[in-house]
Amino acid sequence: MAERKTLLWLQSGGCGGCSMSLLTAEAPDLLTALEAAGIELLWHPTLSEGGGAELHRLLGRITAGEQPLDLLCLEGAVVRGPDGSGRFHRLSGSGRPMMAWIAELAGHAAQVVAVGSCAAYGGVTSAGGNPSEACGLQYDGARTGGLLGGGYRSRQGLPVVNIAGCPTHPGWVTETLAELAAGHFTTERLDPWGRPRGYADHLVHHGCPRNEYYEFKASAAKPSDLGCLMEHLGCLGTQAHADCNLRPWNGEGSCLRGGFACINCTAPGFEEPGHPFAETPKVAGIPVGLPTDMPKAWFVALASLAKAATPQRLTENAGADHIVVPPGGPRREKP
Repeated sequence: MAERKTLLWLQSGGCGGCSMSLLTAEAPDLLTALEAAGIELLWHPTLSEGGGAELHRLLGRITAGEQPLDLLCLEGAVVRGPDGSGRFHRLSGSGRPMMAWIAELAGHAAQVVAVGSCAAYGGVTSAGGNPSEACGLQYDGARTGGLLGGGYRSRQGLPVVNIAGCPTHPGWVTETLAELAAGHFTTERLDPWGRPRGYADHLVHHGCPRNEYYEFKASAAKPSDLGCLMEHLGCLGTQAHADCNLRPWNGEGSCLRGGFACINCTAPGFEEPGHPFAETPKVAGIPVGLPTDMPKAWFVALASLAKAATPQRLTENAGADHIVVPPGGPRREKP
């Protein structure tokens, strides 16, 4: 029987939303997924029955080399303030900054995983002038560095695995942990931002329920409209790397399916785009956020053609909150 891999999950500067999302895992549920992957959960701040004293003893055994640690997961940004001391966030009962614990444990872990965009890049916790001096494990925004430094490699030779998202999809987490536990994960499985390619090789645009409106540039003008949200309402789904609309939460939910524009939450710096999330900045009437790999001239030309060819059905439905004109059926032959 294969030896079980051990997992320690810690939380730092964040909202706990990634853990909340993780609890919605289904087919299989979280505990079944961990069991099937041969992963033993040593401790989680919400799921574990053991309190502070048990955690302190566990951390002591790990740092003393008495307890093997295969997977270290951090949820939430690393809090370095004030003035790099880390005193804004100390591990309760230890008197020691959490960032010091994280750095020491990362030296013992076979693999280190940043769960969520806060742990990966700093995320929402680092926004607004960043008074807490929050950063990610191996990134500080879009710059390499973070707590561990750009050159960090785990005992098994990997950089930090950034399961970015705000929050993360439970499938992204359980699948990545299973791959790591099985020893199948290599650096080739990471994209340029350190995200697992299992979900980051897709765009949120893939599988979007508004794709027909996008194709004909039939755009929504207000949040309740059915049309494409890219032209006026800030949607970045054609640039955001994730498969949210291919495997929505609980088989149904995603931002776009709920009527909200994609804000590209898997990317560093998404939290401060420089404009309201629900507005599309434009230059000379052309949206700034064009599809990632399409030249601007091509997009403008295709958009003009698409709008000229837009079916009246889509024009009317795009500005409504429900389907007003249904698709036409096959033509009936006259008797």
